[in-house]
Order: sequence, then C-alpha cells, then structure tokens
Amino acid sequence: MKLPSKYIALLVILSLAGIFGYQAYWLTGLYRTMRTDLERNITEAMRISDYNEMLVRIERLQHRNREHGEVSISTGFNDEGKQFVQSSTVLHQVSDTTLQGFTAQNDTFRKIETDTVQPDAMLHASEGLDMLLRNQSTMAGMAIYLQRGLHSGLDILMNPSFTVYDSLLHARLLEMNIPIRYRLQYLHEGYDIHDRWQYTDTVATGGTSGYVPTSDAVSYQYEFSASKHEIYRLTTEPLGGIVLRQMAGILTTSLIILLILGFSFWYLIRTILRQKTLEEMKSDFTNNITHELKTPIAVAYAATDALLNFHQADNPTKRERYLRICQEQLQHLSGLVEQILSMSMERRKTFRLHLEEVRLKEILAPLIEQHKLKADKPVRISLQITPEELTVTADRTHLTNMLSNLLDNAVKYSLEHADIAVSCRLCQENEETYTEICVSDCGIGIARECLPHIFDKFYRVPTGNRHEVKGYGLGLFYVKTMIEKHGGTIRVTSEPGKGSRFILRLKKT
Repeated sequence: MKLPSKYIALLVILSLAGIFGYQAYWLTGLYRTMRTDLERNITEAMRISDYNEMLVRIERLQHRNREHGEVSISTGFNDEGKQFVQSSTVLHQVSDTTLQGFTAQNDTFRKIETDTVQPDAMLHASEGLDMLLRNQSTMAGMAIYLQRGLHSGLDILMNPSFTVYDSLLHARLLEMNIPIRYRLQYLHEGYDIHDRWQYTDTVATGGTSGYVPTSDAVSYQYEFSASKHEIYRLTTEPLGGIVLRQMAGILTTSLIILLILGFSFWYLIRTILRQKTLEEMKSDFTNNITHELKTPIAVAYAATDALLNFHQADNPTKRERYLRICQEQLQHLSGLVEQILSMSMERRKTFRLHLEEVRLKEILAPLIEQHKLKADKPVRISLQITPEELTVTADRTHLTNMLSNLLDNAVKYSLEHADIAVSCRLCQENEETYTEICVSDCGIGIARECLPHIFDKFYRVPTGNRHEVKGYGLGLFYVKTMIEKHGGTIRVTSEPGKGSRFILRLKKT
C-alpha cells in the first residue's frame, strides 16, 4: 500500500520536530548542569584560595617564630557537638594556651566562650569527630568546618591578608578556566549591642581593575571565619555567556547535525514530489506519443492500401499524391523517433559530437523554408546574419535539430499569423567572443512561474483552452542538453501575450 505524499511529508515533519525537540531538551539540560558546575567551581575556588591564604600566613608565622618561639593550632569537637580551636604560643619556655568554643548550626558559627587553660587541656578529637559525622552528611562539610575552625585560631595570631587572597583567587579562577571579571569584597557582619539589627561593614575591596557590576550581576560568598562572621563576597556578571562559550563546540556540532537532517528530509520530500510529478508527465507523454505514432502509421497504411488494392497506382497523379503522403508521414514518424531517442542522450557515455565549421546561413535558410511550407497558418520568418558568412563550430546534425525545435515552437505558439525573427551575430563578454543566435516570436508567451521549468524533461507549458497545440515536452529539453554539450548556454525572456525570445550562445574558437 502506497502512502499519499502528504502523509509522508507529515511523518517527516513530525520526525524532524521530535528530533529538534529532544535536541533542545538535551541542550537545555546540559546548559543548566554546566552552569551549576560553574557556580560550584567559583565557590570552591573561593574556599581553596582561602585555604592557600592560610598556608601563606602559617608559613610567615613559622618563619617569624623560629627566633622567638613556636605556635601550634588545633581544632576538634566535643560530645555536645561544639567545635573547639586551641592555639598555643611558647616563648622562652613560657606556654600560653587559648581555647575557643563554637557551636555548628546551619553552616554558621556563634561564639560560645573564650577562656585560658593550662597546657594539659586537650580536646577529645575522636569523640568530636564522631559527633561531626553524625551532624554532617558528607566529608566536604566536615572539611569546611575544620577549615573555619583553624581560620578562627589563626586569625588571633595574624589577620587575614586580603591582597594575598585576591591574587590567589584570581590565579585559581584562571587555572579552572573561569575567565570572569569580578569585584571582591571583604565583609564583616554583626549586630548592635541589643541584637536588634544587623549591619555589614566593608573591610576591603579588590577584584578586576575597572570592573563595575551592573544591575544584573550575581554574587557568591564564602564565610571563612566562624567567630567573627567575616565573609568574602565575589560579584560578577551572569554566567550564561561563559557557559554558552564553553558549549560552543557542542552547539555547533548539534546545529550542523540538525541542518544535515533538515536538508536530508527536505531533499527526500522534494525527490518524492518530483518523482510523482515525473511519473505523471511520463504517463502524459506515453499517451500522447502513442497516439502520435499511430497516426502516421495509419495514414501511410491507408495510402499504400489504396495503391495496392484499389488500383490507384494506375493513375500517375493519384500515385504521386499517395506516395508523397507516405513520404511525409514517414518523415513525421522519423522525427518522433528521433525525439524519443534524444531523451537518453544526456546519459550516453559513448555519446560524441562531430564538430565542424558550419555556416549558419546554410542551415537556417532551408529550415526557414521547410517551416513555412509545412505550417498550417500564415508564417513570416525574417533572417539576419551579421556578417553573412558567420560560422560556428558545432555538430551540424544536432545544431540543425536545435534550431528546428526553436522554430517549430515559435510557429506552434504563435497566434493566427506567425511573425518570427531569427538573428545571428558576434558578441563579446568578459574578453570572450561568442556567436549568438536569437529566435524571437510574437506568440502567446510564457508565464513567469513557468520559465524555470520549460527546459525540464516532459514539461509542457499550460496553454489553457488551446488544445490544438501538440507536443511532448522534449524539444526544449533536447535543445538545452545539446547546447550544454557544445559548451554553450541558452536563456529565454518572455512575457504573456507578447511572445518569447530564445538566445543561444556558443563560444567562438
């Protein structure tokens, strides 16, 4: 069972829509995932840069205290889930240990107590770790709490270096391939003495020089000190542009694939429709050519039957008349066969042109007389060749057939009186010399929408109610095929009701 073309086209369109929809859904999901990962990487870069800044301070403290004493910092958790930071300073065998305690709650720390204890005051690290693991679902959370605890102890000995942190963060972002312009702020959050309102102080500002955040800017912050509520805040433009640049390869590949699929489906539908049209044209051609082949055979058969069976051969006048009828019908039949054979010429691998110098007047003059004689209407054909001895390098037989087809069309598609002009001349274009042959008429003309198709095989221009115009849709196809095999071109200008003008061009050698 054959599906109608419209259903095939509908299935193709639905398939394309499904593919496009799934591709858009997948790309949207990928965009969101990459954006989330990028935001997570920025936050992680802020944390790692803070950790590296602490290492820089510790190295400075160790270098400074080699001459004056030793400094040690440790952190842990007790049974109640409180985090403690112990910092010890030993100066000339005099030890001072400071113990600070904090409670972990909702990723923030509130200071509980500060006290001075003896050197033997130690934290129960293993019990505190168990409490941490019970309160935190991941090891990442534990690492952040430990880092903040160490931060609080280290800040007692040396204040954070915002300049160092800014440079470390910039290097880290570049290392992670996050080329953003940003503003970095060192903030301190607190409450008034009655805990009635919260305030935020900007301790320092850095980041990309000259960058001013817009109203669409987004912020990411990292609270590095649990005891003082100190925060690093990074403000930058929305990350959509960076994500799209990172997805450029995927987007380009997806677009190319979609374009290839779209073109393939379009070409499939176009081929199906053209095949359908071609089948209809072939069917019309078969019907027409069958009728046309039978007509000369039947006429020639009737003429020979009259000569053989009805003693018409005894009358010289009638004998000559019937023989001429047979001759004309056989010539007509030969022309039909030649046109049928021309259908496969463009596919013949062994096809060869027999080129020679041909005088155009030798071909055109007899052709004009033949078309005047066989026309069933008054025909006037003018011929102008400049110079008169103009020649062209071509296959004589095929050039004759091409010009004959053009003249035949000019006569057929003229009105009651055919007025045709044939002109030949030399012309130059782009430093090349061409022989130009023009056949123009004052017939019914060709509609603009039909012009792109008149050289297609089996195509016939609709003639409305003019059923007397016969043809097979092969003449102009043959002309175009042969002129191209000669290395030439053909073009047409036409306007309905005013006639047509066909121009052949062959390069002068």
